[in-house]
Amino acid sequence: MRVPLSWLREYVDVPADATPEDVLAALVSVGFEEEDVHRFELSGPIVVGEVTEFTPEPQSNGKTIRWCQVDVGEEHGGIRGIVCGAGNFFEGDKVVVTLPGAVLPGPFPIAARKTYGHVSDGMIASARELGLGDEHNGILRLIDLGMDAPVGTDAIALLGLDDVAVEINVTPDRGYALSLRGVAREYSHATGAAFRDPAEREWGDLDPGTGFPITVDDRAPIRGRVGATEFVARIVRGVDPTKPTPAWMIARLSLAGIRSLGVLIDITNYVMLELGEPIHGYDLDRLQGGITVRRATTGEKLETLDGKVRTLDPEDLLITDESGPIGLAGVMGGGTTEMTDATRNVLIEAAIFDTVSIARTARRHKLPSEASRRFERGVDPMIPFAAARRVADLMVAYAGGTLDTSIGGALRAEVDIEGIPLPVGFVPGLIGVDYTDDETEGALRLIGCTVERRAEEWIVVPPSWRPDLTDKWTLAEEVARIEGYDRIPSVLPTPPSGRGLTSAQQGRRRVATALAAAGFVETPSFPFTTAEQNDLHGSPSGESLPSVKLANPLDGLAPFLRRSLVPGLLQVAHRNLSRGIVDLALFETGTVFLPKPGVQYGTVSVPPLAVRPDAATLTALDASIPPQRRHVAVLLTGHRVPKQPGQAAVASDLADAVDAVRVLAGAAGVDVELVQAQRAALHPGRTARVLVAGADVGYVGELLPTVAAAADLPGRVLVAELDLDALLERAQARVVAASLSGFPAATQDVSVVVPAEVAAGDVRAALLEGGAPLLEGVRLVDDYRGPGVADGAKSLTFALRFRAADRTLTAVEATDAKMAGVALAGERFGAAIRDGDVSA
Repeated sequence: MRVPLSWLREYVDVPADATPEDVLAALVSVGFEEEDVHRFELSGPIVVGEVTEFTPEPQSNGKTIRWCQVDVGEEHGGIRGIVCGAGNFFEGDKVVVTLPGAVLPGPFPIAARKTYGHVSDGMIASARELGLGDEHNGILRLIDLGMDAPVGTDAIALLGLDDVAVEINVTPDRGYALSLRGVAREYSHATGAAFRDPAEREWGDLDPGTGFPITVDDRAPIRGRVGATEFVARIVRGVDPTKPTPAWMIARLSLAGIRSLGVLIDITNYVMLELGEPIHGYDLDRLQGGITVRRATTGEKLETLDGKVRTLDPEDLLITDESGPIGLAGVMGGGTTEMTDATRNVLIEAAIFDTVSIARTARRHKLPSEASRRFERGVDPMIPFAAARRVADLMVAYAGGTLDTSIGGALRAEVDIEGIPLPVGFVPGLIGVDYTDDETEGALRLIGCTVERRAEEWIVVPPSWRPDLTDKWTLAEEVARIEGYDRIPSVLPTPPSGRGLTSAQQGRRRVATALAAAGFVETPSFPFTTAEQNDLHGSPSGESLPSVKLANPLDGLAPFLRRSLVPGLLQVAHRNLSRGIVDLALFETGTVFLPKPGVQYGTVSVPPLAVRPDAATLTALDASIPPQRRHVAVLLTGHRVPKQPGQAAVASDLADAVDAVRVLAGAAGVDVELVQAQRAALHPGRTARVLVAGADVGYVGELLPTVAAAADLPGRVLVAELDLDALLERAQARVVAASLSGFPAATQDVSVVVPAEVAAGDVRAALLEGGAPLLEGVRLVDDYRGPGVADGAKSLTFALRFRAADRTLTAVEATDAKMAGVALAGERFGAAIRDGDVSA
């Protein structure tokens, strides 16, 4: 909200020497945010001059200029010769002259210069050149503004161009401050300066039963809310819309951020800024019959003032006459009844519309306006009649109209504001400041509340312009605001025990920290992808599984929510490679979306914003959302160790991806087991499932060369993706350190021959199980296929470590445990000790 200071001073006693910064500081003290200070970017000398004579001079380019003699007063050099290209002024006209040394908005410095064969000693200015609007049809004549002043008068002060405006940020709950009336009242609260309410005028009552016919037809209110609770109409006849808007009004509107559009519209905008009540004016002669406020019908259309034809929604609240819709209530009027230069009789509308209805209409049609901005925050229900009469009076004064006192219409609803119980002592207990009862009651009375003391509580009736005061907590906030935020102590509260990160949050942080410490870089990405990528990476065999498709995707080429994190990592890797970064170790933790087959999601309609959903509605909304799991994925490509003096380059391989899996598993607090597997996007011989306690939690492997090439990634690409939620759900509650044995270990090796298709991990597990409890560790040290081993078989050599908890093992005990493991491997996989194994 921009507030011109000259305007503000009309309603509150702002000291004459107060700077814009002083005014902003006062408003900040009562809870407004400081935004900016706005001035007319011009400087003098800019004075009133009188055209004494001029000579038209046609030019070779077809343009005719005037060589003018302009009297600017003896103190400014008397008669000056000025070249002017405009032709809308006459001898004897008083105009605005910018003399050499002046600077106009732009900045555009003025200097004496030779042009069209003359030395132009200044410039005769238009309204646009002075920053008074967009009008640029010719020179600004004082007579057109209804003004006169002696030659040589300072035109900056005369036109109000010396004014300055302060801008504050008005929060959505304080819509009353979108007016000079509201800001002046708040300045009074901050400083104690005398406040004069511009809405308090003695104009008498308007009989709602007579005058212009007004009907509100909202028999089936939307969500129990009536669209219009008050509608006031006033009529001014015989206006002249071509009359000039007063210069001071144009200056104030300009500083407030609203351009001048003609005297009739300027007056409605002026009163909206002054009182906070949006006003709309209709050309009375273009209205057909009376006005009806109703909801739209399906398929109904309206051409709004911006020239667009809009298809209306049944929730839209309309202003209509016998011809149909003539305006979107509280948002924008229609083109059929707008005020033009031909308008002679004006119907003035001031109304109170439902906040939710206006807000939804403005957003539905993407049509924000100054009117909807105020209505959706709440307008004082006591103000419409005063605002309509204020507009009428200004139109009579500046547009030459006559107020039609015999025709007027008003639909009013009783304004009944319920009292709010405020327990004595509640405000100090909530805010933490020892406010006295007198301070609490005084602050509430200051903002306009009616306060009645009853035993141990007050009954507080908020003022009509404060719809945001709804309970004891909002009243407490007002007391703190008025008494000063500086009284609230800055004390850091002591957090109660048991708070902090959950175990799942701690686990996710440990995993991310461990991967970062291992040299991986975290690269979050958008959760959007294609159906092809979801099928390729989001299912083990590449078959088509259900995916969530967005109704309004950011990227039409990627309208699906991801089932896997790998597509995002591939995009990041490609982006880095295209910029010359070829050695990559990336990871991401994020949510994947895994809808169940046959289940329809997103079928529950979103409840209206004006009504709090009940528990059943929230349950239905939760059920309409597909399952979401948090995954962690890694990607490696390029070199793990770059080439350097004395060190050959070491390319990333599958072992590095497996190490990453073990790192994050260790950080999560689980033990993982790898089992050979196949996936559609991965190399069949270099892929493994990751198991935790027998449950499948993810995979690790090398991308197929064709898949890597399709992602524009050269060389080998290693990936792993695990269900992080599943890891943390299976994590040990407490990590217990193993006890150290005081007895030495016995070591032996064993080589067994098994069919080539048998996984070494399965053989290792059989050796461990059969050799228990003495066999405490098994490590694969060789996988041999060649001479001495039959075709279709392989020789696996394992290093075994034995230990007893209560004694030193003998060689016989270690050998017996080893052979028990070999026997179990033989039963399961046909394993036999290789001939020539001396350890046997």
